Amino acid sequence: MPIPLSYNFRNLRERRVTSLMTALGVALAVAVLVSVLALVQGLKTAFEATGDPRDLLVLRKGSTAELVSTITRTNYQDIRQHAGIARSAEGPLASLEMVTIINIGDESTGRDMNFNLRGVSNIAFAMRPELHIIRGRRFMPGRREVIVGKSIPARFPSIADPGGVLQFGRGGGGSEWKIVGVFEAGNTMFNGEVWGDLNQVSADYNRSEYLSSLLIRTEPGMLEALARSLEDDPRFTVSAEPEQSYYASQTSASAPVEFMGTLVALIMAVGSAFAAMNTMFAAVARRSAEIGILRMLGFTRGAILGSFLVESLVLAMLGAVAGCLLTLPLNNVNTDIGSYNTYSTLAFNFHVSWRVMGWGMAFGLFIGGLGGLLPAVRASRMEIIAAVKRR
Repeated sequence: MPIPLSYNFRNLRERRVTSLMTALGVALAVAVLVSVLALVQGLKTAFEATGDPRDLLVLRKGSTAELVSTITRTNYQDIRQHAGIARSAEGPLASLEMVTIINIGDESTGRDMNFNLRGVSNIAFAMRPELHIIRGRRFMPGRREVIVGKSIPARFPSIADPGGVLQFGRGGGGSEWKIVGVFEAGNTMFNGEVWGDLNQVSADYNRSEYLSSLLIRTEPGMLEALARSLEDDPRFTVSAEPEQSYYASQTSASAPVEFMGTLVALIMAVGSAFAAMNTMFAAVARRSAEIGILRMLGFTRGAILGSFLVESLVLAMLGAVAGCLLTLPLNNVNTDIGSYNTYSTLAFNFHVSWRVMGWGMAFGLFIGGLGGLLPAVRASRMEIIAAVKRR
């Protein structure tokens, strides 16, 4: 016969201070883990949301990122004639683009970050309908004008809003580029990029012939066939992969953060487990007479073990719930991380999902089970006469 749960809740109320401190330790450990998982989940969500399942990204063979790839205009003119490329009234849906890194800094705060600069033509906007201007306007072709993703003004509000000026390109201090608009691109990684006119950007970097990548919209059912055709064509030395697969492979940037955050959470979990163990051992010592009486009333060793273990798990569950609630304000908070692949800043939002909170709850219950097991075993092994004599 199991011991009623009301018995455990009564004892938790009797030990308010120790119960609260133990639950707080579990809450902090869970909050650290959930925060790290929310950061990683947000980064993965942003990468997964970037790209269209119909699109191929063409890079120079062997390149791991657009930043280190080279596609010539001659390649572009030949590739856009391939069968399997979707077309619009303006011609083949193939966007030749140039990607490089620029540094944006604010002298008043001393902060600076690297961001991707993407040179594009009008076809790039047609292929990315999720991108729209939220302040200002688009850049004009042939002018030193740029638009910036919404995450950049969040970091540099004094210089990155419409009317601000960025300096990059050739020359000692770089050319001056006027910010004319701010864009939003759903939950994609483009929110942390700067976009300008392809011809003007490539000319300013003396790369008029050698660009970075080619984005191709394929006809239905032609994605794999077109990729093989491009890779097998002896005129080119290129690799072609689905755009979504390319961005999914970039999530390795989150690995160091995930490792360090999980390590910190585990270290805190050990401390929390010992706190729970200490609390439960003290409870066993104070309630030895009660344990003896429970045995005399016919409750088995297994029932007593289960009761004390459940008490520890309830305490941990309360702490885990508190830890998850502590992280809820982080949901959708904008943040960024440096990429080892592109050496630029990746902007994204924390994503505190139900799945992430589920891992947090499981982690908290693991702490409670680990901390409550030994005291529960000790309580179940107490002899009836010895326990009653301690009264």
